[in-house]
Amino acid sequence: MKLLMLGGTEFVGRAVTEAALARGRQVTVFHRGQHAPVPGTTVVHGDRTDAATLTALADGTWDVVVDTWAGAPTAVRDAARLLAGRAGRYVYVSTGSVYRHPAGPGHTEAGPLVDGSPDAEAVAYAEDKRGGELAALAAFGEDRTVLARAGMILGPWENIGRLPWWLTRIARGGPVLAPGPRDLGLQYIDVRDLAAWILDAAETGLSGPYNLISEPGHATMGELLEACVAVTGSDAELRWSGPEEILAAGLTPWTELPVWLPPGELYDAIHRGNPAKALGAGLRCRPVAETVADTWAWLRKLDGPPPLRPGQPVGLAPEKEEAFLRGEIPRG
Repeated sequence: MKLLMLGGTEFVGRAVTEAALARGRQVTVFHRGQHAPVPGTTVVHGDRTDAATLTALADGTWDVVVDTWAGAPTAVRDAARLLAGRAGRYVYVSTGSVYRHPAGPGHTEAGPLVDGSPDAEAVAYAEDKRGGELAALAAFGEDRTVLARAGMILGPWENIGRLPWWLTRIARGGPVLAPGPRDLGLQYIDVRDLAAWILDAAETGLSGPYNLISEPGHATMGELLEACVAVTGSDAELRWSGPEEILAAGLTPWTELPVWLPPGELYDAIHRGNPAKALGAGLRCRPVAETVADTWAWLRKLDGPPPLRPGQPVGLAPEKEEAFLRGEIPRG
């Protein structure tokens, strides 16, 4: 199989590239040159938002294109149009955020979607991803397009900072604000399991939308944070606090306390989707302890801080956490 990876040097794209190379596939990586490519790939430099450099892909044929783009849908539109006659299948890594809010527990691929346009400039994450889906479908058709609607993605090379923040915070030790309840179920996907499924889908000729996410409750908040304590070997003491007191103190779920959401509509949308279609098509999700351990091993190999994409930083400021644990922040 010959694979064209649009991107391929960061997080999801890198995981797909590494997995394809491990299977002995030929991989061409098209990227801007801002990060080192995975060794063993054929590299084509260019900026997909620049029509002049996008023409670097005007020659060549591939069995599958994998695209993780999250910006203006026009970039997906232009790339897909250019490649439609020279590639067999287009896998667009989308997101569960394309489902219209409130998605509700157990939402499937048939749920209502946000509006989007393949001809739009960047609007907002969900609408941009939906526009990207429509762009891929317009160029390759339903039979040759896979829409991999990923949920929360964790694992090595994460450039969002959720699991890396928890690991580095817990590695510092001492009392740690642990958002509960401890048995709160989590739903996510390890980036390597996502990559493996994408390659399997391309090789077996799948098409259509799939919720790429573990089963609800694949892990709990307690299992995730306790795995962080175990792999770091720190003296961290998890101090569990309930949703009511955390929210009353003005702490922000998801950003200040990564991964965590209190029960409610947003929690249902992120942590209670229905992955039955993807599981039936071969998705396998590794244990949370493995994801945590491998992410920590990767972090320890870095010369500096983990890479982060531009955007809102995640994690609770130390002084704010300390004030909460000392009871200095009102809790309602």
